[in-house]
This record gives sequence, structure tokens and C-alpha cells, in this order.
Amino acid sequence: MDRERSFERFLPLRPVEFGILLSLGEAERHGYGMIKDAAKRGIVRAPDVGTLYRALRRMTDQGLIVESDRRSAHDVDDERRQHYRITPLGRRVARGQALQFAALARAAVEGGLLEGGAL
Repeated sequence: MDRERSFERFLPLRPVEFGILLSLGEAERHGYGMIKDAAKRGIVRAPDVGTLYRALRRMTDQGLIVESDRRSAHDVDDERRQHYRITPLGRRVARGQALQFAALARAAVEGGLLEGGAL
């Protein structure tokens, strides 16, 4: 399997995983920041803390995200806040999942389940 196609082994993503990659695609964040971002987007249900941290551990092990040394001024008193960033593999996986969702949405429009303006 070539490098560009290897992302497919991660698909389909769980909603929490896709939400994490969406959030990290925009900026490095810590777990609570990802929960707030998911709620703000309203696209995916904000995960509970346990689900989020299990997913972060799994995705770090898979090479989709990595821990970052970044610390914001707000975090100086809280060493527990670990920031994460998306890897190039994670970005390819997220893009692949988004393309699958786009294809499904087009099929739903063509099948009469959604109006074209809903996209």
C-alpha cells in the first residue's frame, strides 16, 4: 500500500476522532479546548472527558496526532493541560473522511433525502 493511500486503513473514523481532527486542523489545542471547539461548531456532539482522552491516546498511538510542547499564558498554572497537534497522516485521514461525507451528502441530495440547498 503506497503512502498516499495508507490513510484508508483508519476509515471510517469514530465521530469523536473526526471531531478531534477537525479541531486540530485549525489550531493546536488541549482536551478542554477541543470539547469547547466541538460544541461551538455544532457539527459533532461534544465528547465527554473520558471518551475524549481515550481517543487522544489511541490517535497518538496511531500517529494521527502528537503531543505538543505548546503552553498558553492561561495554562502556566495548570501543568496537566497537554496540547496536541495534527500530523500530516492525521490531515490526510481527516480529508479522506470529509470526502466520504461529501460523497454521501451528494448521494442523499440525488436520492431525494436532502435538498441541494441543505449543503
